Amino acid sequence: MKKINNINSKAILTFFVFGMGLFSCQTDMLSPVPQTALSDKVVFSSPARITQMVEGMYATVKSGNFLGGRYQIYNDIRADQFINRLTNGVTGLQTWNFTLVESTNEVNNLWNAAYAAVNQCNVFIKGMSDNASKFVQPTFPANYSSTATQYVAEAKLLRGLSYFCLLQLYAKPYIASGGADAGLPLRLQAETNSSNNGLARSTVAQVYAQIIADLDDAEAGLPTNYATALMNTTRAHVNTAIALKTRVKLAMTDYAGVITEANKIVPASAPYIATSGVANQLMSSFTTVFSPPQTTAESIFSMPFSSTDQPGTQNQLAYYYLPSSAGGNGEYTINAAGIVSDNVSFLPVDSRRAQIVTSGAAQYLTKYPTPNPWTDKAPVIRWSEVLLNLAEARARANAGVDAQSLALLNAVRTRSAGVGGALTPPDQATLIANIMTERTIEFLGEGLRSIDLMRTNSTIPGKGSVSSVAPSDPNYIWPIPSGELSANPLMTRN
Repeated sequence: MKKINNINSKAILTFFVFGMGLFSCQTDMLSPVPQTALSDKVVFSSPARITQMVEGMYATVKSGNFLGGRYQIYNDIRADQFINRLTNGVTGLQTWNFTLVESTNEVNNLWNAAYAAVNQCNVFIKGMSDNASKFVQPTFPANYSSTATQYVAEAKLLRGLSYFCLLQLYAKPYIASGGADAGLPLRLQAETNSSNNGLARSTVAQVYAQIIADLDDAEAGLPTNYATALMNTTRAHVNTAIALKTRVKLAMTDYAGVITEANKIVPASAPYIATSGVANQLMSSFTTVFSPPQTTAESIFSMPFSSTDQPGTQNQLAYYYLPSSAGGNGEYTINAAGIVSDNVSFLPVDSRRAQIVTSGAAQYLTKYPTPNPWTDKAPVIRWSEVLLNLAEARARANAGVDAQSLALLNAVRTRSAGVGGALTPPDQATLIANIMTERTIEFLGEGLRSIDLMRTNSTIPGKGSVSSVAPSDPNYIWPIPSGELSANPLMTRN
């Protein structure tokens, strides 16, 4: 019988960590003696315990080493819009200057955190299936089968999201070979020991297919909305699954697929308010989106924190980007030669410039305004991205200047730059370039810049003392972690 540790009422079940190659240097952890043990049959024996499992899945995904901050940070600082200020090896220096090796902490820590999240979801999905016969009265309410369906859908969304994040750093982009390159070990079993450590890499295309399958299943089982704004921005609902599919399919260069998904919730013309589920929409003020409590209808999915539940030491978004004068640590400044220097694309009147402040001789991003306690929500996806995903897909799929694509682009742009900032590109190529530039401005510090460059097989531009990195450069993607290489005999290097 499987055993798990019952740490506390909101603890993450600890048996998910085994068999993942997470502790290759700590073999004593493969056979722990739990201080208080509960059978998995007991864990799934009551609604309250199952709810704790669901909370545990979200808690694992929002680890500071993963979507609680580090993932977004790494995908921004490895690109071209930030300059490292403190040369601190603990806060992403090697990611910023492309000197990562297999043993680097961030390479191992993010992999471990993401695969821990994957296995937490796998354990939950299997447990719900194995114990489904118990979900009856009087212990469970009469309608619990629909609740169980929702919870499994949430698990699949989180698993699909985790695999997508892993692909963006540890595998070549889909466009490089149509997905034929080596991807990731596709772990879909609930691992409770080390017996299945050996697992070869699936192709990039195979991993993407699993991500889409998970998100399709999630869409079918998730609720359309919740009772509060907090839940609508921090728990998965139908629009969350659809929105994430527009991102995934864009990374796969499946522009028709992006259009199909986005059309489920994006109306054909302004005002661009979601046509079903949560009434996702652009806020009239960009600043409002990132002002606490960060639960507007523009935020489709974010990772929440509180004064007693913070991302952890040196993982916080505000810690990296806020200057010391505002309570942060100012690890990274804005690249003065980057998008902020473009007064044509990034107009001086653009309200998004208000989140870039000068302190001393440098400029800093204040998009995340809350210093210690670090309670800013870590953004995963916003409504403005769905609009720009659809705009880009239509621009790439249709010759000339697609009218709806341009309207969507200008909806996002004029929200911050005013009606005078509306664009009138003369041709398809200019329209696409305008959309890509707008994404750089809109999502500064949200973890999309490196992803946007790589999914288009573009060279990552240089910044400061760091040279550009071409798609052919081995440093274009992260190395496979030394821990995984040690524990998984079938794993191959990047």
